[in-house]
Amino acid sequence: MLNPSVRRGRTSRRQEPVRMANPPPPPSEKASALEVCAMTLLRVAVGWHFLYEGVSKLWTPGWTAAPYLQSATGPFAGLFQGLAEHANALAVADQLNVWGLTLVGTGLMLGALTRISSLCGAAMLALYYLSHPPFFAESGGPAEGHYLIVDKNLVELLTLLVVFARPTSRILAVDPLLAGIWARLRAPRATVAAGAAPETIRTPVPSVAERDPLGRRAVLAGLTGVAFLGGFVLAVLKRHGWASHEEDQLAAKLKEGPAKGPETATVPATVKPDAVTGATIKEFKFATIKDLKGQIPHAKIKDLEVSRVILGGNLIGGWAHARDLIYVSSLVKAYHHKWKVFETLALAEKCGINTFLTNPVLCETINEYWKQKLGKIQFISDCGGSPKDLPELIKRSIDNGAAACYVQGGTADRIVELKQVDLIGKALDLIRQHGRVAGIGAHKLATVKACVEAGLKPDFWMKTLHEANYFSYTPQEKCDNVWCDNARETIAFMHAREEPWIAFKTLAAGAIHPRNGFRFAFKNGADFICVGMYDFQMVENANLALSVLSECRQRERPWRA
Repeated sequence: MLNPSVRRGRTSRRQEPVRMANPPPPPSEKASALEVCAMTLLRVAVGWHFLYEGVSKLWTPGWTAAPYLQSATGPFAGLFQGLAEHANALAVADQLNVWGLTLVGTGLMLGALTRISSLCGAAMLALYYLSHPPFFAESGGPAEGHYLIVDKNLVELLTLLVVFARPTSRILAVDPLLAGIWARLRAPRATVAAGAAPETIRTPVPSVAERDPLGRRAVLAGLTGVAFLGGFVLAVLKRHGWASHEEDQLAAKLKEGPAKGPETATVPATVKPDAVTGATIKEFKFATIKDLKGQIPHAKIKDLEVSRVILGGNLIGGWAHARDLIYVSSLVKAYHHKWKVFETLALAEKCGINTFLTNPVLCETINEYWKQKLGKIQFISDCGGSPKDLPELIKRSIDNGAAACYVQGGTADRIVELKQVDLIGKALDLIRQHGRVAGIGAHKLATVKACVEAGLKPDFWMKTLHEANYFSYTPQEKCDNVWCDNARETIAFMHAREEPWIAFKTLAAGAIHPRNGFRFAFKNGADFICVGMYDFQMVENANLALSVLSECRQRERPWRA
């Protein structure tokens, strides 16, 4: 009888089952092409966000994480706020923020060291989340990106953890190219042991990068992610490098009106906020230090070198002349926290402004600015206060490092009204006894005339000067809206003064465009102007002052400084 196996056409020798060298992964572990593409796009999108955060901070002059750290909330608020109080720690935090965001973003977009980039990015987002946890929000409703416990930082953090756990570097990434190069550099490994059974041999199927890591196909596949980086660079250049002149101006660019009418504010449609997260806040695009056309020139009052444009201290100190708007003083005080003041002073110095004019109440802030070695800007004290406290205010200012002092305009006006001009003379003597430059301020021209008639000769005058062609100019109904109601008479009288003249209120507390206010002051005899400015106005105003000064080299009143 035939063997059954023979009848069925089989040999008598039993065949062993064939084992596949590279069995496919179980369905649960195999990623579809759609999943890989979706995960890759997600990785690139988060990388784009990180990279833009880093680049925007890198290109922002004087950027610091201090305001963000100081506003920290939650159980770790003290730790983050403490970083902002120490200059060295803050400097390290700033650099880690800028370069951490930039490098993590670049790694994610290129797919280079993807898992390391994902882990580092998640760590940064965890710190952002802990510094401002959404469940400690002060507002009554959810803020932008804050929905009770989940905010944008937490969403991106979880996204990066997914990228870390399930790498997406198979396509549009540099990682396979790096892995192939590393495989070539490593010593070759034997894949079959001597005497091994045939069925246990596993022969890996090498990828393109493993077969030839520097081959054309492998390089092209690995550098495909560079296309996204190129798109990012193009977008950034278009947004920042190719901006029109209007986009470089303030958020509200003023357009000149009729010769005797008010100017009309217009907001260009192209001005849009840049939404940013991490250790920063929303910001508008203003002229930055890279747009600066030159340094503000200096001149001397006695032996004191002073910039032609002096930074006024009213806005920083919270004395906002806002007509009948009662909330503005509180608003400018809230804006000018300590580190914002430091940023403003540092930016002024970069523009060539070396002098800050302020009240003795800001002496402590100025001294801390010096102590932190953030800059060397000098300050002139107005010694403002009650006439009876004038000697004490002068001494306090000088003890705190004032380079010059003067009798504040409002104080001098009251002293003259009380017919006690001799108090101003005594103040000048006291200031000079301490080796400081001494001046007299005035809002009213009658004050200057009274001092001249009394034979007082200050080292400089501080006198208001502005035009009358703005909407709220109503000298018959003064309500914090007029500071020079006789400009032509002031110009004529100051023409004969041989002492330098610092003109202030040249913009009528923001009612006159700087282009017009600066020109009116310098053309009509002012040797210096004192202007209150926000940080975002600094560069544009410096450029306008440079332009106006070049136009006013020849004028009727000789330059007295």
